[in-house]
Amino acid sequence: MPLFVSKKILLLVITLASLAGCASSPSSGGTVSDPLEGFNRTMFGFNDGVDTYFFKPVAKSYRYVTPDVVEAGVSNFFSNILEIRSIFNSGLQAKGKKTLVHTGRFLANSTLGLFGIIDVAQYMGMKQLDREDFGQTLAVWGLGSGPYLVWPLFGPSTLRDTIGIPVDIYASPNTYVVHVRTRNFFRASDLIDTRASLLDVEKLLSGDRYVFIRDAYFQRRTFLINDGKIIDSFGSEIESDGNF
Repeated sequence: MPLFVSKKILLLVITLASLAGCASSPSSGGTVSDPLEGFNRTMFGFNDGVDTYFFKPVAKSYRYVTPDVVEAGVSNFFSNILEIRSIFNSGLQAKGKKTLVHTGRFLANSTLGLFGIIDVAQYMGMKQLDREDFGQTLAVWGLGSGPYLVWPLFGPSTLRDTIGIPVDIYASPNTYVVHVRTRNFFRASDLIDTRASLLDVEKLLSGDRYVFIRDAYFQRRTFLINDGKIIDSFGSEIESDGNF
């Protein structure tokens, strides 16, 4: 499984497995836009090779030597950093309530939660919400997804989400860490933590893994853009609690 499927895929593969057969395809006409499938499969294979021979062994070693409480703290720390990106994009999408929750979580966890290591906000009535990114913002503003793309090392995307990547990078505090070694340490730690969190869900992948992850990516992105609303095969709206 390619490493850079990203944390979004951790939840979406579980979701797709449970919703298979009941949710309609995310794109119009019931098909996924993948005109560059040849290129995408090549990049998928490249990512899979890099993951198999480097990132997966590193992630396994990290999980083996790291106590669960420390691993949870690391995940919470990087999750807290992402609240800033969500604040920015929720504001651009005029989602006032979500903006307030993301802001409250960031302030509470950054102070009482020891820089985000402990998720104290959840005990203050501020549950963790789905993340917001600039690709979602562009979708809310009416920009179509464009074709599916798999980038080397970055993994699944679309043309629209690719356009959003530079904005999300500039919205991340890691970008503004002046000390190069420290900045690279944070980035590497985040990647290793992400890959370790995916170890337990690999068994959910079945059949053509490329197609499974592609379809899962579109399903998850549609879910996020619509704030938890899923359209079933009969055209009816299914409301989710957002906890996947």
